Amino acid sequence: MALQSLDAPLEGRSSPGAAIRRRVRAGARGFASRWGLLTGFVVLWQVSATQGWVNPAVFPPLDSIAAALWKGLASGALLDDIAISLQRSGIAFAAAVALGIPLGLFMGQIAAVERALDPILQLFRQTSALALYPVFILLLGLGEASKVFVIFWATLFPILLATIGGVKQVDRKLIEMARTFGASRLTVFRRVVLPASVPAIFVGLRLSATTALLLLIAAEMIGANKGVGFQVMNAQYNFQIPLMFAAIFLLAGLGLAANLILVLLQRRLCRWADVQR
Repeated sequence: MALQSLDAPLEGRSSPGAAIRRRVRAGARGFASRWGLLTGFVVLWQVSATQGWVNPAVFPPLDSIAAALWKGLASGALLDDIAISLQRSGIAFAAAVALGIPLGLFMGQIAAVERALDPILQLFRQTSALALYPVFILLLGLGEASKVFVIFWATLFPILLATIGGVKQVDRKLIEMARTFGASRLTVFRRVVLPASVPAIFVGLRLSATTALLLLIAAEMIGANKGVGFQVMNAQYNFQIPLMFAAIFLLAGLGLAANLILVLLQRRLCRWADVQR
């Protein structure tokens, strides 16, 4: 009986090798479920281009695209384009944040202001920024001002509407409870309304960051001689297809980086909220 009692725990205990194999299998399943489709797409692109399944002049192999990207970065040409594009989109995004968040907080708190401004804001929001771009060029010229303003116009409304929605979705019971304990209107705003609105504001920020890069491409394709969007069009005109795809992937990377930065910042400021990538 004593020997049996000593052997029983050993029979139920798994070996270190089995535990490692389970972890490896679990990690492989997690990787396949999240990155499997993207990995398959990349492999299919590379194989189809190298094997001649598609025209490599139109869809070059990924190693050619990577070589063009490295050459552009090493020469400094793409670095200048990146800096100019980030400057344009950064100025427009910062201006949209500086106007959209305070205005959204104000409109969300005061119903009469929202009721008065909502019709014209909805009209402007439904008007495409690209459709207004010729108007901005007529008013501001073909220089930097029109490019920055069209990006600002497109990025303002996601931030503004997300902020208004975040304020209006604050639990009214929390506000009433704070007022019951004698909190002033400013204290209720600082301690209840603003913290509860932050997750919704970050949703608007992430949408606006993506919109800024999308409008950046269109703005730099007209009347620009520098920028990543200009590089896409210039490479296409000169039939430098690997460089064109390199610039496109570079824009995608900038968008992913901007989204990641905002996600990390949101996780730090909104630790109570479930932040989705």
